[in-house]
Amino acid sequence: MTKLSVNINKIATLRNARGGNVPDVIQVARDVQKFGAQGVTIHPRPDERHIRYQDAYDLKPVVTSEYNIEGNPIDSFLGMVLKIQPTQVTLVPDAVDAITSNAGWDTITHKDFLVEIISECKRNNIRTSIFVDPELKMVEGAFHTGTDRIELYTEEFAKQYALGNKQAVQPYVDCAVLAHQLGIGVNAGHDLSLDNIRFFKEQVPHLLEVSIGHALICEALYNGLENVITDYLQKLK
Repeated sequence: MTKLSVNINKIATLRNARGGNVPDVIQVARDVQKFGAQGVTIHPRPDERHIRYQDAYDLKPVVTSEYNIEGNPIDSFLGMVLKIQPTQVTLVPDAVDAITSNAGWDTITHKDFLVEIISECKRNNIRTSIFVDPELKMVEGAFHTGTDRIELYTEEFAKQYALGNKQAVQPYVDCAVLAHQLGIGVNAGHDLSLDNIRFFKEQVPHLLEVSIGHALICEALYNGLENVITDYLQKLK
């Protein structure tokens, strides 16, 4: 079964909109695990517009499943990750002003930088994953960084699937096959939803984990958080 890691950034966005601590990010992390999610993902950004750095520390004793922290490895982010030592760090090349992640790493151009960051994380027993576009050359480049896993950036798949273009999954299939041959684990995330997750899971081999936040939280507004997590788990079997 492919594991489901729930990104709780949107819970923090809602909390920050009014100040105070409602909804409680820490309690939601407890709840999604109680409802069956096999991981919790956060993606703190420098402006702390949703998840705050302090949240990352506060969540450490609460996440008893897999704890995945995503972000651009600037000094403040990397320092935090090395102190917390989550299960996994997912390196994402976010621009400071990016609304959301919108591109994977150029693993060829940034090889030396990624090698340095990944080596430091692995020395601290943190599993590493790097966010990549579904391009074979980027998967090959990822292999040379020493990363444990890649996370395939699935926005284009989701967009094309909604238009009825199921062939859009093929680059992801090819990349997953190559990654597996190279000994790299395969994660995926971005705009995956209840509408497309089963097809993606059925088509893409060797898929270890998906990280889903925005769609899952939006779906939960209508159907309830526990029901939606149960639906995802059923589709990921």
